[in-house]
Amino acid sequence: MSRVPVPSAAAPAPAPVAPPGAPAGPRPAGSPAAVRRANFPDVIDFYAPGLKRWQTPEWTPDNPRRFLPVSVTGSACALSCDHCQTKVLDGMISARAEEDLFALARRLRDQGSEGLLVSGGSTRTGEVPLLPHLRHIPRIKSELGMKVIVHSGVVSPRLAAGLAEAGVDGVMLDIIGADETIRDVYHLNLTVADMERSLALLSAQGLRIIPHIVLGLHYGKFLGEHAALDMLTRYPVSTLILVVLTPLTGTPMAHIPPPSTDEVAAFFAEARLAAPAIPINLGCARPLGAAKVELDQAAIDLGLNGIAYPADGMIAYASSRGLEPRLFEYCCSLTWTGDRDAGYATVTVGE
Repeated sequence: MSRVPVPSAAAPAPAPVAPPGAPAGPRPAGSPAAVRRANFPDVIDFYAPGLKRWQTPEWTPDNPRRFLPVSVTGSACALSCDHCQTKVLDGMISARAEEDLFALARRLRDQGSEGLLVSGGSTRTGEVPLLPHLRHIPRIKSELGMKVIVHSGVVSPRLAAGLAEAGVDGVMLDIIGADETIRDVYHLNLTVADMERSLALLSAQGLRIIPHIVLGLHYGKFLGEHAALDMLTRYPVSTLILVVLTPLTGTPMAHIPPPSTDEVAAFFAEARLAAPAIPINLGCARPLGAAKVELDQAAIDLGLNGIAYPADGMIAYASSRGLEPRLFEYCCSLTWTGDRDAGYATVTVGE
């Protein structure tokens, strides 16, 4: 049995790895696992936020409500992207019409929550309409002691400034590296340049940037993922989150096979070499069953830093590979934060 310490909340945002817009630097020599060992301690972090009901024989979270997602638009989204069709919003807590974000946060805090992901559907410009709600975030943090990260969507100068003024703990956004995917999947009249502009605006405000790359987003095929990876390595990224297309019932991609585990594993290796000192986590979304086991093992073997909702057996597998497991009951985007007693979990490995 072991209790796992949580990283200090005072850790600063990482320094830029390159001037914004500059070409990415040369990639280090060696295997992905060796690159990881050269840049990080021999630990691996596992995450179980309250985004869904989850447990395995290895790990049952103590407080499934510790970190929860909130939608400021309910189930509404102007884009109805082909891979989602608002299905992801259905699992979020909707802000009631009669209560503001602070009142909702206080209600959730009273029920045991310690942090929020504030998200929602997008407008026709690709931006999540967060601006009317940002005035409540300083009180949520100071009076309730909660961590707040946001899913921004495409970032405007006004939103970037508002997020910085509100003092959000981090900003999550999808980075897409192909104009075709932005147009065909997200139904946006934007380009890859707008993705990079979002990164530049967040960077200029000194915000913690938590980009997500959805592998296989273009109808199960790789298209802009490598360009997205190259783009984000030019900015001071706090944590890179990799997720894998998971076909959802009721969407145009419901019957499209996700990318092969071999192709995804190859991208894990590429990401580790391209971003040797940036924490890289395997996020919540990925196929289930045997594919999940293969992907989680690949993430461990190829030098990723953490896994959300690990497949059964992965904690023991990581230990067998010489990595010390640490277990946290919050979002895998929060790699730098947490109260000293928050997110602790007790687990017995190998019994």
